[in-house]
Amino acid sequence: MIDEATRIFIAQHSNDDVRSLALQASRYPEVDMRVAATQIEGRRIARTKLPAWAAVEGLIYPVRLSMEQCSSEATAQYKASLVQGTCLADLTGGFGIDCSYMSAQFVRATYVERNAELCAIATHNFALLNKSIEVRQGQCEEVLAALPEQDWIFLDPARRDRGGNKVVALADCEPDVCALEEQLLQKSAHVMVKCSPMLDISQAIGQLRSVAEVHVVSVGNECKELLFVLERGKSGGDIQMHTVNIQGAHVQAFDYTLRAEAAAVCTYAEQLGQYLYEPNNSLMKAGCYRLPSERFGMRKLHPNTHLYTSDVLVSDFPGRVFRVNGCNGFSKKELKALGYKQANLAVRNFPEHVDTLRKRLKIGDGGAAYLFATTLFDESKVLICCEKA
Repeated sequence: MIDEATRIFIAQHSNDDVRSLALQASRYPEVDMRVAATQIEGRRIARTKLPAWAAVEGLIYPVRLSMEQCSSEATAQYKASLVQGTCLADLTGGFGIDCSYMSAQFVRATYVERNAELCAIATHNFALLNKSIEVRQGQCEEVLAALPEQDWIFLDPARRDRGGNKVVALADCEPDVCALEEQLLQKSAHVMVKCSPMLDISQAIGQLRSVAEVHVVSVGNECKELLFVLERGKSGGDIQMHTVNIQGAHVQAFDYTLRAEAAAVCTYAEQLGQYLYEPNNSLMKAGCYRLPSERFGMRKLHPNTHLYTSDVLVSDFPGRVFRVNGCNGFSKKELKALGYKQANLAVRNFPEHVDTLRKRLKIGDGGAAYLFATTLFDESKVLICCEKA
């Protein structure tokens, strides 16, 4: 797929800036500069996003958009931990990251992709990775109609419209999983759908009739994807929620059901305890605001302030934990006595933007101190001073 002159050029310029190389294309008439730039940039992205793949010599990378849209190694490994069986079908193969990792849990795996170039890349790469995966080019809907029974079907609908603009809603993505839901569940008892982290979870649950589980997956506290697991025969009833924050080898996980969150008794703080807790982004995205108070025996600062406090350290809280050093009001006297020249400043349920507040406080960014401008249960506005526990 890559001629020898271009292959040598890629190896020699693997760490160069692709924009600079493009400007020098006339100096290398024997090199396919478009292909070279794609491979150099793809390998660069893979070093961070897909380190195990980047270490394999000879892999071919797709265009930048496909590299940006594909799963990371960490999220692909997480998805692989959720599935197993005899037959898997990935109906929106793309670069093949998810299919490659999930296939290890199955006897047979089928990769389906409408784009011929991506199919060729997947065929080449799967062979280098010693993955026995059948590659089929075709439209998802057409392949699905003739697909034999599967243990799992996976889809990652394209989140771009025909004009190349980003879309989020299920009905705007391609294929439309809502329209295909019944047909998908006729072919497999389990269907996993990867969606944008911007998607409204409650809205999606209302549109998909067979949701059994929702996984909210973050990496380094940045929400990367939502996974909806559909089950044949599931109609109504409770839904299992899984929030995950992958931080290298450490994973913060918090599992619950929607009914448990709705029924949770949330205790509110009349005063700050010795510790302050900030939920990770997966927990926040899932909308789990009441249950942490009940499950960990901590008090919430305010119904709309998603921070918690306790006098006893909860070390396994799914988020950041701080030791409280003090709590200030916003009078001129209190602000003058604050004494911080540098701090990490955040606002939570507070009527002022962080940049505006930083100028008012006249403090720089960074350091070991953390300041949370927020609202307490009695509606008072305070500045909580703390450090990481």
